[in-house]
Amino acid sequence: KRRIDFVLVYEDESKSASEKKGSVMRRRVSQMDEKLVYVKVHMPFEVLCTYAEVLHIKLPIQPNDLAPQSSAYNCFTHHFYPSEDVIAKEADFFTAPFQKDQLKCFWVKDREQFFTPAMRSRMAYYILSRAPYDVKGNVKKFGFNKLLDGGVYKAAYPLHDCRFNVKSKEPDCPNERFLLYNEWAHPKSFYKMQPLDLIRKYFGEKIGMYFAWLGFYTVMLTLAAAVGLGCFIYGYTTRETSTWSKEVCDPRIGGEIVMCPQCDEICPYWRLNTTCESSKRLCIFDNYGTLVFAIFMSVWVTLFLEFWKRYQAELEHDWDTVEFLQQEEQLRPEYEAKCIYERVNPVTQETEKVPYTACGKCMRVSCGIGTVLFWVLLIIASVVGVIVYRLAMFITFSSKLRSELNNRKELEPFKEYVTPQMATSITASIISFIIIMILNSVYEKVAIWITDFELPRTKTEYENSLTLKMFLFQFVNYYSSCFYIAFFKGKVVGYPGQPVYWLGSLRNEECDPGGCLTELTTQLSIIMTGKAVWNNIQEVLLPWVKNLMFRHCTQVGSEKVIPRWEQDYRLQPIGKLGLFYEYLEMVIQFGFVTLFVASFPLAPLLALFNNLCEIRVDAWKITTQFRRVVPEKAQDIGAWQPILQGVAILAVATNAAIIAFTSDMIPRLVYYWAFSVSPYSDGSDHTMTGYINSSLSVFNIADFKKAIRPSEEITPYWFNNITTCRYRDFRHPPSHPNQYDFSIYHWHVIAAKLAFMIVVEHIVYFTKFMLSYMIPDVPEALKEQIKRERYLTQVILHETNIKHFKELMKPIADNLQNEIEEPELDLTL
Repeated sequence: KRRIDFVLVYEDESKSASEKKGSVMRRRVSQMDEKLVYVKVHMPFEVLCTYAEVLHIKLPIQPNDLAPQSSAYNCFTHHFYPSEDVIAKEADFFTAPFQKDQLKCFWVKDREQFFTPAMRSRMAYYILSRAPYDVKGNVKKFGFNKLLDGGVYKAAYPLHDCRFNVKSKEPDCPNERFLLYNEWAHPKSFYKMQPLDLIRKYFGEKIGMYFAWLGFYTVMLTLAAAVGLGCFIYGYTTRETSTWSKEVCDPRIGGEIVMCPQCDEICPYWRLNTTCESSKRLCIFDNYGTLVFAIFMSVWVTLFLEFWKRYQAELEHDWDTVEFLQQEEQLRPEYEAKCIYERVNPVTQETEKVPYTACGKCMRVSCGIGTVLFWVLLIIASVVGVIVYRLAMFITFSSKLRSELNNRKELEPFKEYVTPQMATSITASIISFIIIMILNSVYEKVAIWITDFELPRTKTEYENSLTLKMFLFQFVNYYSSCFYIAFFKGKVVGYPGQPVYWLGSLRNEECDPGGCLTELTTQLSIIMTGKAVWNNIQEVLLPWVKNLMFRHCTQVGSEKVIPRWEQDYRLQPIGKLGLFYEYLEMVIQFGFVTLFVASFPLAPLLALFNNLCEIRVDAWKITTQFRRVVPEKAQDIGAWQPILQGVAILAVATNAAIIAFTSDMIPRLVYYWAFSVSPYSDGSDHTMTGYINSSLSVFNIADFKKAIRPSEEITPYWFNNITTCRYRDFRHPPSHPNQYDFSIYHWHVIAAKLAFMIVVEHIVYFTKFMLSYMIPDVPEALKEQIKRERYLTQVILHETNIKHFKELMKPIADNLQNEIEEPELDLTL
């Protein structure tokens, strides 16, 4: 009996079925496909020792007798972990990089169990990815990855240890897959903490680090979601009592204010109180609680990143990746295969092979940068296209939507809720989401091609390069429409007598009288919800349907009679990029939660619900629907860490700008503290009464140009003897010497907005800096423990070497002692 460390599958068309029956190392699958041949790879102990030293794999040398560190957090979460009777706690050892000539220094109780299955499959993959298969002249071809891409091999994978839903009857089988499914991937375990040590042991440190980060992010989201829900409840309960909504909905105030048309010719005059319901919805999100929540989220994201660094340091220590250095990572086979030039290594001063010259590398990088910029410009062009759609459809909805709602009785209940602005916003958001998903699918292939062309040296460099390209693209793709609504829409519209036009004919769209915050909330909710639903459908249904179709087409009976390697072949491959798309999905969500949270306090709650599902869906997927992945070493989350930090810094500016320039909070505060009292008002007490009238400027209808003036056919029946209309801006009235120029109120508001941004940004950035400084990345107790363990490891290795040396020298010393007759000379070792 030999352990199967790796399996290669190919299609043999040269042999008949009878010839294949005699093969010892291959098994013919008559029930599935008679041409498939399975090559089982076994790693002897000597080979494992050799490559464990090459890969710098750390292995145990002695049980760790230091007392484990405990904390109040561990005492609380202990009740949510799987029982230790089900998943036993891993034994803790002092470890050291393996050296073949010092095998006796290591804790070897059983040679078969000394190297874990994850280590064995990792070493097998390393050998196979560098095994030569063809030589043509000076060109040497090696690595089974190219053979996989060319279809020579159908699949290559390490084996699962058992079926996910049935325990193995083999006495030596650890049944780790079965335990992971029942205690982690099954929906019944949604409330349990993740068994990270078992995940790391079975799938490797890289997957373990991803699920550790996702779990920590989800736990921290609980706090943000609770505060955001409280902010939403506060806004919902106060929406009726808000002075803004009461004045808009009051027939004696909002009902008497006639608003100017929002488009040329076909848009009618309208009363302000028709936006009563939208004003109430606006008050849910545009209130002082939102300001507090935005500041809280800026502090929250700093705490999240700092505490994650500490937690990551603990995982690095527990998983023996503290000293995982870049030089330990091996070169990519694709890089090695094209090394034809020579250069002097600046570190070792030795000659080494490289695949390109300095000029060639510059050309490759320039080509990549140019392609990325082209696609970013393509996204911006698509955003401009959506803006043009919004401008055109707003005119259409303005002319036809009201008449349709008035003429059709079944739509009468929606009359107060469906406005041209809302209809335009919802349809544009849906179209924007569709464009985003289409561009994503195309750009992914382009980004992979560019990164392959750049030929990074190691897999970490490859993933970091691809991560930067994909995130830059996704950032522009997902967030550009939100940035447009938040900071550009309705900002440069002119006034009714002299509006601003796009492309010479399309009038720039205006915000609702309450501002663009409601529309930004709609955009965020549609994109976040649509993205979450679409991703979960892809992650759950696609692999499940593919596996179901494969099983149906092969018409196999009970799985109990099918070998493990054949069962695993029927599962889906996880793909070359593995966790890249999972990280990308979560980081994009992190951006939605932090960058625009001032407009949508429920974003953390939606993210929390999505992540609770995401953890179990990802666990179910890799445990039951995919072949076992090749374990990879990882010290941290890689290039995603600086990206998260960059998003956190940008989030402070975006949220401050949303509150200052998108919401109506600053104009209200300026009115309350400055313009509701003397000398700008007759009152002596600060009040919000009269704010609506103060925030709307007056326009003389006689000043309309002929091409802009609304036609008489659409003029409302109540529009009699009215000479002025109102519009949202701070400008002088028609009778003023500087009519339609910006008033003093406008400049007060601009100054207040800029002052608010500068003050809030500096306060929050200072707070973030102080928190980052006060919270060390590595706990002091952990630093001391690492130093202690490093010292004890050196002592153990030193003592073991001395003991081994004594054992080697003892026969020589005894012989010398017998040959020398002088009793004074003691040669005892």
